[in-house]
Amino acid sequence: MPVKKRNFQGNSKKPEIEINKPAERKFWQKQGPFSIWYFVLMMIVFYFFQSTIEVKREQIPYSEFQNYLATDQISECVIMEKYISGTLRTMDPKTGKPRRFITIPLHDATLAGTLEKHGVKYSVKIESHFLSNLLFTWVIPFAIIFLLWGYLGRKMGGAGMNFLNIGKSKAHIHAETEQKVTFKDAAGVDEAKEELGEVIEFLRNPEHFQRLGGHMPKGVLLVGPPGTGKTLLARAVSGEAGVPFFNISGSDFVEMFVGVGASRVRDLFEQARAKAPCIIFIDELDAIGRQRGGPMVMGGHDEREQTLNQLLVEMDGFDTGKGVMVLSATNRPEVLDKALLRPGRFDRQIVVDKPDLKGRVAILKIHIHGLKLAPDVDLEMIARRTPGFVGADLANVANEAAILAARINRGSITTADFEAAIDRVIAGPEKKNSTLDTEEKHRVAYHESGHTLIAKLVPTGEPIHKVSIIPRGIGALGYTLQVPEKEKFMATKNELLDQVAVLLGGRVAEEIVFGDISTGAQNDLEHSSELARNMVCSYGMSEKLGAITFGKKNKSLFLGTEYNEEKNYSEETARQIDAEVKTVIHESYQRVRMLLKENRPILDALAAELEEKEVLSGEEVASIVKKP
Repeated sequence: MPVKKRNFQGNSKKPEIEINKPAERKFWQKQGPFSIWYFVLMMIVFYFFQSTIEVKREQIPYSEFQNYLATDQISECVIMEKYISGTLRTMDPKTGKPRRFITIPLHDATLAGTLEKHGVKYSVKIESHFLSNLLFTWVIPFAIIFLLWGYLGRKMGGAGMNFLNIGKSKAHIHAETEQKVTFKDAAGVDEAKEELGEVIEFLRNPEHFQRLGGHMPKGVLLVGPPGTGKTLLARAVSGEAGVPFFNISGSDFVEMFVGVGASRVRDLFEQARAKAPCIIFIDELDAIGRQRGGPMVMGGHDEREQTLNQLLVEMDGFDTGKGVMVLSATNRPEVLDKALLRPGRFDRQIVVDKPDLKGRVAILKIHIHGLKLAPDVDLEMIARRTPGFVGADLANVANEAAILAARINRGSITTADFEAAIDRVIAGPEKKNSTLDTEEKHRVAYHESGHTLIAKLVPTGEPIHKVSIIPRGIGALGYTLQVPEKEKFMATKNELLDQVAVLLGGRVAEEIVFGDISTGAQNDLEHSSELARNMVCSYGMSEKLGAITFGKKNKSLFLGTEYNEEKNYSEETARQIDAEVKTVIHESYQRVRMLLKENRPILDALAAELEEKEVLSGEEVASIVKKP
């Protein structure tokens, strides 16, 4: 049962082993883009070396070439498309060899005759552009595209460099030789561990069940709210059974290319069969397992449905005698395709629900391992303060407490640090730089005192743990925390009416004291109206309308999110429902007004103390308020 909060509204793991790595990588695969750049650079250098080797000769003007030709100083030359190179009859004084020259020619149709006239040995050479064309037309552009593709591929997760392996499964395998996660690392889920114990026995000793004609379940689906430890339980099953563990998320199957998801499903099951007995764990199954059908959006559902179809085929086809177990986790079981949930695919569904008080204590014992705690820390008290918290929330509380203690240089983590951590998780961080002026602080003090006093006066009011008028989070100028004395899974009509009264206490207190109301009760009115409507429409608690529910809701089993509501009643009934909801709120409002007027001195004393101290504990509230 969650902690009730009344807000005054203002304005180290081991690296995972890739199962798709080849046995041996070639040199260019090891070097990656560097080797490609090296090859391109060598090609460019070779080309320019070849093209500039002639340029190293002495370059002379064409007029000087004609003078040498007229004075018979040229012994031989080679005529090319872009230049003329040749050898003079005179010697180079530095090298003692005939001087070599190069010149840029003009269009001269009589050049051949002039060379013959002066006895020059000449030849015509056709220049080849094959290497330059190959280099600049094909090699360099494609090399740039390939390198750009690889760079973008790494930025997007490596798809660019692994195009040939895009159909390979992205699953990671945790070998049985790695550090194991066992059931000792998972607490607060005793019922789920008990059911999974049989799965472990299947993997350890499948013959024990096969001798009687039974077979291992093909799939086990873990369902529950986020943060309850579904993935941790799957890892614990692998650690207890001592088998390889394939871990992949549902979103890893689907890519931008059509057919990739189905290919990855096939590859995953092929690798699992090769390593049987083993466990395939698909996290967030709803990413690919949503119900098929419905309107198509630019073909976006087609690839996901192909992936789901392939998964259904693989789960139908693999032999349970080989010891391949499929575990999946989701917090959206209501959206999964019915074909996935039928026997023969996911044979078992195990609920991993929020832990109770005993479970929260056990979870806290795991998460405080390695923390330096003060002797006054009481884990049971912390567990009582955190009803409705899941394992991830409790881990966050323990971590926040350690951070807060380190921030003020404490030698150990105290109860006060855990209290502050819980307040931070529930209501948000304190706004130390956001102070209320005197008038607003006075109003907020009476508002929260109204909640507190009504919670103490109503028969089924839960104990007050803390009242604060320090701004926290987004728009919360104050809050009242109630902690239930025991875990409860249902509520009576009187208890719900008392909850509505507590919610309205702040607004009524403002109206009585100031003769005016503010926007601070917006959150209270929203919750009280919703609770009153549920009493009338869902719980059948209206004497006038009787034990009937109104409105068919498509509701998530674990998240409590209502997607749509089918109106299955007439307009006349709708008017009666509105009237009954208004009656519940009106009667509760008048009841709260009467209680606060009768206990006005206590309300004033409580508000004055709260305005002075800003935070009151449950004991301080009890010393001011005497519950009849």
